[in-house]
Order: sequence, then structure tokens, then C-alpha cells
Amino acid sequence: MPLSEQEQRLLDEMERHLLHNDADIVSAPSGDRTLSYRNLVYGAVLLLVGIGALVAGVALGGQLGPVVSIIVGVIGFAAMLTGVILAVTPTRRTGPARQTKNPSSKSPQGSASFMDRMNDRWDRRQDGH
Repeated sequence: MPLSEQEQRLLDEMERHLLHNDADIVSAPSGDRTLSYRNLVYGAVLLLVGIGALVAGVALGGQLGPVVSIIVGVIGFAAMLTGVILAVTPTRRTGPARQTKNPSSKSPQGSASFMDRMNDRWDRRQDGH
């Protein structure tokens, strides 16, 4: 079913607005925080351990008693929550940034970040240059 003229105009306006605002979001500085692969792995392992503890607490509830199963379940839930928080929390970059052996040979465009260069190319394409 084709869109009406009003719906098509609204869709076009929304696309233009999204393209304009999306470029602003992408070019916003992210600071010195980044996700750590190590934290992602540790968080995933802790999440799996928490799920295992939660399942064990439910499965062994009849044998160990209700109080013990509740305690094991709460510990499992806390481990899962801690794992998720650890996995998604960005860490600060520490230490000096990597530099080439000869920093004077860098071109001005080489010093810009990848996303800045992509945003510049996108802006030039949108402006018709």
C-alpha cells in the first residue's frame, strides 16, 4: 500500500532530521572512556556463574532447605547483576596514547580521528562537493 503525499513528506522530513541529528551524535566527543574487552569477558563469566548459582539454588531448594536456597539464589542474582554492570561499564584509558616513531611526519588529516574524517566526508557529500 503506497504512502499518501502527507505521509511521504513527513517521512522525508524525519529522514532529513535524523541525518542531521545523527551526525551531531556521532561527532560528539566520547571522552577517554571505552569498553574493555577484559571487563566484557569477566562480566560474561560472572553472569554465567550467577545463572548457575540461581539455578542450583532453585534445584537444591528441597534438599538443602528453603533458607539456604534463598541465600544461594540471592547470591546468584547478585553475581549476575555484578557481571552485567562490569561488562557494560566503560573504563578510563590509562597510560600514554600510542604514537608513531616520527610524529612530525603526520599529516594534519592523519591526526583527526576516524569518526571525524567520516563526518567530514559525509558533510562534503551532503553539501554536494
